[in-house]
Amino acid sequence: MKADTNRVLLLACGALAREVIALRDRYGWDADVCCVPALLHNTPDRIPPAIEKRIRALRSQYQCVVVVYGDCGTSGALDDALDRLGVERIAGPHCYEQYGSIRYDQIVRDVPGTYFLTDFLARHFDQLVWRGLGLDRHPQLRDDYFAHYEQMVYFAQTRDDDLLQCASRAAARLNLPLRVEYIGYGALETRLVALMARHSA
Repeated sequence: MKADTNRVLLLACGALAREVIALRDRYGWDADVCCVPALLHNTPDRIPPAIEKRIRALRSQYQCVVVVYGDCGTSGALDDALDRLGVERIAGPHCYEQYGSIRYDQIVRDVPGTYFLTDFLARHFDQLVWRGLGLDRHPQLRDDYFAHYEQMVYFAQTRDDDLLQCASRAAARLNLPLRVEYIGYGALETRLVALMARHSA
């Protein structure tokens, strides 16, 4: 298929799908959003090949591809793959830093044992964390996995009472005190806007 010379592919982590679509619509970008499964975070070695496979399958249809993903535990392997392909990604090690930026750095400096939630993780905590780590079958492992955490901080993208309740339940399950900070899209928005402006230019 011949590339649409104006259209961009935003290849995103599934954990960022709602936010990337919302930003695309807010700014009126001529872009499609395609996601890889958020569950890959439990096996980060599978992230680079999954991203590379999508890029090779789809890039001929677009003017350019922008990857909306952190390093997310790949230890640089994702960036190595993207360098080979000549594809740029949004800056940041993971979505918590992409949302929080300086605020994230402050929190981990002051309380290194902080477990972070986003809207996505609050919404899918049971599936991704509780069942994903097998805690539904072996709840005694909770204290092994989370022994060094001191607090849970919820970086909220939206003011949603249902998600706040989800975050409260997640904190209770991990036996951690909960702090909520309404941070919006944070640096995810500013960095992605800058990337899209550069590609439009």
